Amino acid sequence: MSAPVPVAYTQLSTVDPAAWRATGSAWASLAGVAERRADELADGGATLRTGWSGRAAESAGARLSGLREELVALVPVAIETDQVLAEFAARLVAARARLAAAVALAAATGVLIDRRGGVRADPARVPPDPGGLTVHQVATALRDALDLAATADGEATTRLARLTEAAGAGWTAQPPAYPPPNAEPGVVRRWWAGLTPAERRWFVVHEPELTGRLDGVPADARDQANRLLLAARRAALVERWEQLLARVPRGPLEVAGLRGVEARLSGLDALVDRLASTQQPRAYLLGLDVGGEGRAVVALGNPDRATDVLTYVPGMTAGLDDATGELGRAARVLARCAELAPGEQTSAVLWLDYDAPDFLHEAAWDGQARAAGEALHRFQEGLRATHDGPPGRQTVLGHSYGSLVVGTAARDHGLAADALVFVGSPGVGVTHAADLGLPPGQVWASTAPDDVIRLTRPPDELGRRAVLGASPVGTIAGWLAGSGDERWFGRDPAEPGFGGRTFPSGRYGHTGYWHPDNPALDGMARVVLGR
Repeated sequence: MSAPVPVAYTQLSTVDPAAWRATGSAWASLAGVAERRADELADGGATLRTGWSGRAAESAGARLSGLREELVALVPVAIETDQVLAEFAARLVAARARLAAAVALAAATGVLIDRRGGVRADPARVPPDPGGLTVHQVATALRDALDLAATADGEATTRLARLTEAAGAGWTAQPPAYPPPNAEPGVVRRWWAGLTPAERRWFVVHEPELTGRLDGVPADARDQANRLLLAARRAALVERWEQLLARVPRGPLEVAGLRGVEARLSGLDALVDRLASTQQPRAYLLGLDVGGEGRAVVALGNPDRATDVLTYVPGMTAGLDDATGELGRAARVLARCAELAPGEQTSAVLWLDYDAPDFLHEAAWDGQARAAGEALHRFQEGLRATHDGPPGRQTVLGHSYGSLVVGTAARDHGLAADALVFVGSPGVGVTHAADLGLPPGQVWASTAPDDVIRLTRPPDELGRRAVLGASPVGTIAGWLAGSGDERWFGRDPAEPGFGGRTFPSGRYGHTGYWHPDNPALDGMARVVLGR
């Protein structure tokens, strides 16, 4: 019989990760309280200044300003506490999954586990365990689960202790320097690493616009900064809505604009609800822009601490109005990863940081894909630079027009990725997988048998002229012109001649790759996991 595993076995088998997640969410809710109280102090100070002057008024104003600064500085701390506890909960989920796998292995191989975690061969097992091999396997699996839980506990304790120390020393401190203008993500990462925790919080509080969008700044700090901007972002949309509403009479363009703003407001509210949810994995807001159709970059789980990271680039019509819907697709890949490898720590990022085409005549050209390439390149470089520990496996997935964005970025700028995946692709801007800068064996694609994208063909001159005329009929005619395995933007990446690898899809149409019964969902998850 092996030596008993410490009592941590019982703790891990009974711990409730959801309770830790809820505790973190409660801390996050304090951020909103602190922001409201800070606003009230600002309003109170403004009221005092209108009817009070002199030294006493100046002293009172300074005191109110100081109290407000302290409250504002508390906001990222509350969010950081939520991050720590959410990540602790996520790692407990992974540890418990490993524990469950060990228990299942014991049950299948005739190994007994006692209440303290000690393991021994079942004397009634026939045939007997030769040389105690399965006992050793079960003991090793148990130890892996407990070690992961112990490491998570130690890291969370250390991070919370540092926050406690900062409460006495001061939450923020003026930093010595800003990052160099237009610095590469690796340079930004080194600059950020050279700051003290108090200096980093100063940037979050006083420069949230810069911190929230800067590739090379870790995900937790970007999340804190972008959450600080949520109220202002929503206020900007509401102001735009009120401006359009006040226009009377309203023509078709004004009506369309009003409906568009309303859709983005609804989409933003849905995104805020997901950010505030106790649902696992925790959502990290890495970027948000409410202008135009709206843009959002949201991670499920902290990509800096995950072993496998997926970046999902959606296609035509994607915008802020349905950001949570697109995020749901990334979540389904993540959930399937958890089913296939329950002990792994994975993260999925919705990267909607480009102006996706809304109409066929826009999607018939690669201009918007080319315009997105540099930003996607920098984002992936930033993920690589900010990752904790050994490099994680990075996979970039593009759907429909998003596959052209991914292919164009890889072709023109290079992508920090270990694998590329294209589903429902109209072509990716190259004729062969080797042109994407990755080994062809790490370029994957799938096209459903009933995906309408199969009808697209390279444009002939007549079709191209029709598209130039912006005629819907002409656009469709151009898309359908031609034959063979060529698509509108090059060779079909799901065809053998492209030189990559493929996985199957069922008959679920152009948007059904994420259907739970579609084998394509397994295919995407296995690529993310490198299996």
